[in-house]
Amino acid sequence: QVYEFVKLDEVYYAGSHGMDIMGPPHKGKEITIFQPAKEFLPSIKKILEELKSRTSSIPGSFVEDNTFCISVHYRHVLDEDYETLEEIVKGVVSACSSSFHMTRGKKVMEIRPSIKWNKGNALNYLLETIGFHSDSDAVVPFYLGDDKTDEDAFKVSRRGGVGYPIVVSSMPRETVASHSLRDPSEVLLFLTQLAQW
Repeated sequence: QVYEFVKLDEVYYAGSHGMDIMGPPHKGKEITIFQPAKEFLPSIKKILEELKSRTSSIPGSFVEDNTFCISVHYRHVLDEDYETLEEIVKGVVSACSSSFHMTRGKKVMEIRPSIKWNKGNALNYLLETIGFHSDSDAVVPFYLGDDKTDEDAFKVSRRGGVGYPIVVSSMPRETVASHSLRDPSEVLLFLTQLAQW
């Protein structure tokens, strides 16, 4: 999905909390280079369909398929319907034994495979793949994120003191990121200026 938004060649893409990583295309075809939760795909599909079915009667809820992660958005759900939605999601997850777990983000519940993998692991994998090491100036990692799940990647990007972890938040919050931007418009301005530098 990330590639469809950006569509830049010669770029590595990571989605689904780093569980779906692609390298630069070769002869016009996307190359998947790492999927640590591939064996969970059939189960994810079943959970996705069950969640869509069971939450369809809750106005404002939206179940999103992120390939290796299912996001249940509730930004537009009425307060009186939230508890019902949460019970449905928790029930579906608990029926999966310990194979899946739920985390929370900004007005979203996310269901992911229970593997030892997070955005920090994904960033570390990408940095190793492109040959990054802290005493090299060939790669300067920037990591921008607006969610609690980005904190693991912020930690990785701070290692060695050469990276730039940037939290995107309109409100001050506790974070290990060393820099901050207020909103997506500031992110756009920052990236535009960085590209022109």
